[in-house]
Amino acid sequence: MIKFCKALGWFLFFTVTVFAQSPSFDTYLNPVIPGDHPDPTLTKIGSYFYTSGSSFNPTPKIYRSTDLVHWEVIAQPVSPSWSVYGDAPGGGIWGGHMVLYHDVYWHFFGRGGGNMYFVTADQPEGPWSEPTRMNVPTGLTGLGVDNSIFIDEETDRWYLLTKNGQANNHIVELGEDGQPDGDIFDLTWLNPDEEGNPYGWAEGPVMWQYNGYYFYSFAQHLVGEQYVMRSETLTDDESAWTIFSGNIFYGSRSTYNRPNHISPAVMLDDSTSWVIVHSYHTNSSWYAHGRQGLLCQVTYNEDGFPIIEFPPGQPVDAPKLPSNGTPWAVARSDMFNTATISPVWSFLGFTPDNTYSLTDREGWLHLSPYQGENTVIQNDGEHCYSLVTHVDFEPASASDQAGLWIINGPETHYAKVFGSMNQDGKAIFGFSFEDTVFEAENTIGSVAWLKLARYEHEVSGFYSADGISWTQIGEAIDATDMDISQTDYNNFTGNQQGLFIEGKDAYFDCYIYKDAYTPIFADSPANQVGTTRRSTDLGYALDNIHIDDWTMYAGVDFGNTDYNKVPAVIKLTASCATTGSYVEVWLDSMDTGTKIADCAIENTGSTKTFKTFVTPVEPVTGQHDLYLKFKGTDSGKLFQFHSFYFALEGDTGTSAVKPSDAVMPGSFGLEQNYPNPFNPTTLIRFKVPDKSFVSLKVYNVMGEELQQLAGKEYLAGEYSVKFDATQLASGIYFYTLKAKDFLQTKKMFVIK
Repeated sequence: MIKFCKALGWFLFFTVTVFAQSPSFDTYLNPVIPGDHPDPTLTKIGSYFYTSGSSFNPTPKIYRSTDLVHWEVIAQPVSPSWSVYGDAPGGGIWGGHMVLYHDVYWHFFGRGGGNMYFVTADQPEGPWSEPTRMNVPTGLTGLGVDNSIFIDEETDRWYLLTKNGQANNHIVELGEDGQPDGDIFDLTWLNPDEEGNPYGWAEGPVMWQYNGYYFYSFAQHLVGEQYVMRSETLTDDESAWTIFSGNIFYGSRSTYNRPNHISPAVMLDDSTSWVIVHSYHTNSSWYAHGRQGLLCQVTYNEDGFPIIEFPPGQPVDAPKLPSNGTPWAVARSDMFNTATISPVWSFLGFTPDNTYSLTDREGWLHLSPYQGENTVIQNDGEHCYSLVTHVDFEPASASDQAGLWIINGPETHYAKVFGSMNQDGKAIFGFSFEDTVFEAENTIGSVAWLKLARYEHEVSGFYSADGISWTQIGEAIDATDMDISQTDYNNFTGNQQGLFIEGKDAYFDCYIYKDAYTPIFADSPANQVGTTRRSTDLGYALDNIHIDDWTMYAGVDFGNTDYNKVPAVIKLTASCATTGSYVEVWLDSMDTGTKIADCAIENTGSTKTFKTFVTPVEPVTGQHDLYLKFKGTDSGKLFQFHSFYFALEGDTGTSAVKPSDAVMPGSFGLEQNYPNPFNPTTLIRFKVPDKSFVSLKVYNVMGEELQQLAGKEYLAGEYSVKFDATQLASGIYFYTLKAKDFLQTKKMFVIK
């Protein structure tokens, strides 16, 4: 019976371990689509969800998800070479809604002057057709630009919801060809005059069906309230519609306090309903990042009207949906090893096809100037990252530049690091923001590495000959002016990041987002549970860390192919007043992903004293969401966590932007394993004062070697390794550290 119970226990453990959802996906933290994602729409097709919206000057994107939290860009439905595309801040595409109707994928959007267009495809990824302009029905002055599509589940008829000018709302039936054909429901009574419109602009109209009602929701304007009305029939009879009194958002306003422009509500199999929402950040110093893409749950009040809680700044329960491995929606690295450009990249306004190529030189992106310049960009949605590229560029004058930049919506503020030439005709590396310009002589040649690092509003520029040892260009620059509220459509189009050229063409070998070898500051996770941000003498850090709290840092890139790096160690800077704490380092998800390290955090004397802890990591390449799970034996706060980065074999501390100086050991040392006794795992810590070959082995009481835990050259630092005694019986075991003239053995106990 005892054997049966043990077997049953192991079966249940195995079942839970293999089939349970990782805690990584139980909750989420808004925004789920960081960076500018205005006027969002939402469509469910099969097991996938799709969202699009306004892009303005950058070319538009279609996002896809299986869980509503993790989104990937799958298509660019409108080519930058489309002759009607604009080329000015706030121009380009307004609105955007993809639907599946009668086995054809349709994407509807506006392009200035009240004109609507659509493109079609056989699959969401494209290729998409050339845009077709929609006809304006007799009696309407236009179709507007900030619209959506509604497909009636009961009649299989479909409609364009239009907003053309402040007082004109219509529901326009479409024919099989996507053109207006059939009924037109006149809702101009909703906003009857230009002077006293009761609902602002009543813009961004969306519709859905629920519990026998048609719901029609609209926004006050680009910020402000969100309204909704309902009717049992689809009609333009004002008396048939009941308007909910006031804003449908309720509760305490927090990080995002002006959400509106909701998408249509989509109901899941568990009867929960969800919308994508846009909202500016409450903090005015990040207002110019644009309208963030938020995920919000819809509930229905006792009167049957939809209501939405103001999105909090803390984690909330995620939809009960499967995650298919899609990473968090931040900027993506690119090695440019494909024949066509990835849909993650947008162009800035009208861009001819012959100004960019991935086939002119295999593995390189070739950018050529159009009207003197060119760029490829992605949403700049996070506050802490570093960008790296490898560029081949030969400037001929001081006006020629090629490199990395962050650009604001009005295209008036630029933080950039670049290759160029000075007025004396010498090749230089430059780093600039507004009137602040730093230069360094280029003694490397036309092919060089560039890095642009950002922490909050501070940016720094670097260059390198090999992508390993970096030289800073001048000093860090405060770029707050790029991130605060501005005029001229900055609120329409948020900041963007990417590659640029001016004057002459250039080749780019790779684009790295969130370089793993440059410090990543702990207070800027994309998702987390349990921690809070706190100011310390070293800068901001994570505080209130308890057992099983965790943080996630999206899109960390460890290198691959053109960025040929593999990390040897992780270095974490923390302060600790307790013992027994350590950090589990996971890729892509906790428990069900790949664990690459366990890093012990020792007592540093006080929470004000920070120290850098070093531990080996398993080899890893590519771009991953990095999870840090905090463990320990103390029931209270474990430690404060400032920053971390990864280092290569032979790293000599040349990583750009060192967060703090590591306190290096003065001698070799071997500590008692913890916990001890243990079952089945324990951590063994040791110290290395200088670069040395280190051997760490485990023996039984007969002196027989059981396992080698370390057997390679280590840099100076403090390390920890995990020992797993699952296959061993209860008893006494020994572990021995050998390095140069140092030899020490300690005893440990396995109890089962």
